[in-house]
Amino acid sequence: MFENLFYDKSLNYAAFAIPAFFVFLGLEYVAAFRQKKHELFKFDSSIANISIGIAERLLNLFLTASFYGVFTFIYKKFAIWSIPNHWSVWVALILLTDLVWYWYHRFGHEINLFWAAHIVHHHSEEFNYSVSARITTLQAIVRNAFWCILPLAGFHPAMIMTILIVHGTYSFFTHTQLINKLGWLEYILITPSHHRVHHSSNEKYLNKNYGDLFVFWDKLFGTFEREDEKPVYGLTHPLKSHSFVWQHFHYFMELGYAMSTVKGIIPKLRIIFGKPELLDQDIRPRLEKIYLSTKIEASPTFRYKSYLVIQVIITVLVLFFIALFYFQLSLTEILVATAFIFLTLVNCGAMLEQRRWIYYLENTRLLLLIGYASYILLNPMIFVFSILFVILLSSPLEKRYLKFIYGK
Repeated sequence: MFENLFYDKSLNYAAFAIPAFFVFLGLEYVAAFRQKKHELFKFDSSIANISIGIAERLLNLFLTASFYGVFTFIYKKFAIWSIPNHWSVWVALILLTDLVWYWYHRFGHEINLFWAAHIVHHHSEEFNYSVSARITTLQAIVRNAFWCILPLAGFHPAMIMTILIVHGTYSFFTHTQLINKLGWLEYILITPSHHRVHHSSNEKYLNKNYGDLFVFWDKLFGTFEREDEKPVYGLTHPLKSHSFVWQHFHYFMELGYAMSTVKGIIPKLRIIFGKPELLDQDIRPRLEKIYLSTKIEASPTFRYKSYLVIQVIITVLVLFFIALFYFQLSLTEILVATAFIFLTLVNCGAMLEQRRWIYYLENTRLLLLIGYASYILLNPMIFVFSILFVILLSSPLEKRYLKFIYGK
């Protein structure tokens, strides 16, 4: 039976990266607890980090095969030459992969348009394995677009995808404060110490250590900095929100606002392709005042935190089973599950912000599930009566619901 399961190509075994992530995150939490470093984990920030990671893993289910197809198309139609499968080629490929990463990553910090996709990875003011999950789909698209140079150079797409898995796995382990400097490895690899510098907002650490695997690219191009003072994590101008939607799109809104203040194509292009530090730093507070001003002020209770954790756990389980059985599910099942996950993630972010409108998100999510059940049962009246029920009882239930969640 187990042999048949192992060879069942209809299962997507890459899904097991999801529980593996939480195993290592749990081990890091236990180690931090034993070392009495409780400050390394903050509840709100960790929930926000994991939420963004869930969205990225979900959308990557749709994109991974697409990018393999893009790599294959470029390789077959435009490759300069065909590079054979040899151990020396693998060495060359991992070096080139990391070099491409370096420049993608550097542009991601030095060009506004790319920074808008990458900034989400740097929002967190904590630094642990959960931060490695803060990868947006937009960032993944930009990153893979840069890597299209590899099949163009003649590397086979299967080799590229294999190296990208190794590359991505290694970078996960550099997001921790529990591993100190690693001796002679500091001169070869990007270690947790080097990557702590990269995630810091200390002035001397800004725009440093772009490498992902090897440290010599930063030394070669003059962007290397050693860790010799305690890092302060996050942005130089911290984001005042854990909202799932706001975290993804606030910088695009800032760019849009900045472009609205100038006339002409050239000035607008200068904003889009300019450096982030040159953007008007007063724009974000203005937008935050407009869009983040109304919320319930209440102290988070144990019930509130438990409810949030339960929602995240359910979302992770749904994601895992979608990923594992992705090739067996119908389009309707995938779309319903995707909608459920995104509604839950937006809801979790709104709860972290203590917004009143989470009640309407809850109703929408409930109607989604009831609508799918009525579709399965071929009984649309179930859905119709559910809508009427929600409309009739909306007002009296809203206050009770908000009091249950927030205590007010």
